[in-house]
Amino acid sequence: MTISVTPNPNGFGAAIRDVNLSNGLTAEDIADIRGAWLDHQVVFFPDQPLEHDQLEAFTNAFGDFGNDPYVKAIDGYSNILEVRREPDEAVAPFGGSWHSDWSFQETPPAATILHAKIIPPVGGDTLYADGIAAYENLSESMRGELENLQAVHSARRPYSHEGYKASGGPDRSMTILPNDDAWATQLHPIIRTHPESGRKALWVNPVYTLNVHGMSEVESARLLDELFKHALSDEFLYAHKWQNNMLTMWDNRSVQHCAQGGYDGHRRVLHRTTLAGDQPV
Repeated sequence: MTISVTPNPNGFGAAIRDVNLSNGLTAEDIADIRGAWLDHQVVFFPDQPLEHDQLEAFTNAFGDFGNDPYVKAIDGYSNILEVRREPDEAVAPFGGSWHSDWSFQETPPAATILHAKIIPPVGGDTLYADGIAAYENLSESMRGELENLQAVHSARRPYSHEGYKASGGPDRSMTILPNDDAWATQLHPIIRTHPESGRKALWVNPVYTLNVHGMSEVESARLLDELFKHALSDEFLYAHKWQNNMLTMWDNRSVQHCAQGGYDGHRRVLHRTTLAGDQPV
């Protein structure tokens, strides 16, 4: 039996069924899942109970683990992070601002994988933004203006010692590991070419993108504000509804995301891995 893929109406996001991830994947399964992931950018697998070893095996079926700094991993599993929020936690959800995971790295993750362990009965959606559609809906003149521009990315806002305190890090149930390394910067193209599909994406995000390289502070802020507003237009968004034991994988090379709240008084727990990527071009 081959996997079944049910895309969302606009093609951004798709459900994958008729595969048991706990049993391991055949070469055909891997090729089919990778194809669906490249086509739809966000893919999700309902009703997939997984142990830690099985989550790691699923990740490694598609490549090597990514490098995940600044958050303490699960004991005994250095490549699995636990995204947890307790019922009485007063701070905003982890990942609650728009971002592309670890875009401050020289080679950010190709994919982020989340497996749902405890999902509250209300709230807790994840919003995804389609960077390919955002690029394709830019005017020709704007595409030309952006084509050779680079942006400065950094982890300083959430993960420097100052950012950690300002964002309520000490009050989280998750163990955040702030570090002075978060002040480092990395240049990446504003328009990124996908290394597998060849499609172009608008690739800036409000958390890690600080400014446009070579522009004045005023010019940079104006342009980034315009690009953020465009990239996060309703027409490019998908609101993902979680279920217990659902696994979701998205293409970090063209998608940004934002965790939603709305579940105060309830516990929410997911386990996360990343897939190693390449240098954006």
